[in-house]
Amino acid sequence: MIFANNRLIYPNTSFYDAITFASNKSKEKMENKNRIALVTGGSRGLGKDMALRLAEKGIDVILTYNSRADEAEKVVNQIQQGGQKAVALQLNAGEIKSFGTFIETVKGVLKDQFGTDHLDFLINNAGFGHHAPIAQTTEEAFDDLMNVHFKGVYFLTQGILSILNNGGGIVNISSGLARFSMPGASAYAAMKGAIEVFSRYLARELGPKQIRANTVAPGAIATDFNGGTVRDNQQVNQMVSNNTAMGRPGEAEDIGGIVAFLCTDDARWITGQRIEASGGMFV
Repeated sequence: MIFANNRLIYPNTSFYDAITFASNKSKEKMENKNRIALVTGGSRGLGKDMALRLAEKGIDVILTYNSRADEAEKVVNQIQQGGQKAVALQLNAGEIKSFGTFIETVKGVLKDQFGTDHLDFLINNAGFGHHAPIAQTTEEAFDDLMNVHFKGVYFLTQGILSILNNGGGIVNISSGLARFSMPGASAYAAMKGAIEVFSRYLARELGPKQIRANTVAPGAIATDFNGGTVRDNQQVNQMVSNNTAMGRPGEAEDIGGIVAFLCTDDARWITGQRIEASGGMFV
């Protein structure tokens, strides 16, 4: 686009086309006005990018963090600077007994900060990595993974349903490891496989309320996840690149836009689906 004499000119388009484009962009903002998304684990990595991309769509954000309140506040400030509302709340996604108190806190924030009593979207993203062969995976590690990646998702979602608007949506974050197998990821991948089944059941049961439920499954991403192995270990980074059609590991920015898209009216006919965003890893 070009500015000339204080007028915005769109090359190769008519003035009518330019006005139509601007009107459609305004309409998109209006359609998403006052819609609110809850993003767990939204202070860093994939969750941070999801929160920012949702805000770009005109959707207000409640994000959670486990321990890094300072990082969460940076995301909140960035969203607010872009013109959307945002609040950060502490949540340990594996402490299921705390969910009742957390949901009451969400209700209070919705009333006091957003002037409403319902959410529109739930993004179950919070998680951590684990790498150990089956023979060396402890029951404690297994339980920690289950509580955060499956049991926690199941029961947080159950609690949020009472304040989720009809016509809204749920996005659960899975992993490419639920499709392809790599030694050392059995417990983590099994939890993600369970999430994919859960998402389909959510889609089936919530369809009458026009609530969509989908899964986004990232491939190997170069963030601090799992100790930053993909990002910092050159051997792992090269292995991922060699086995990915696009020739590189993913970045956080490769995922957030997909989640944000699923929270727009353009995705109103997508539900019960698994969308893998892996750059073609092991295709």
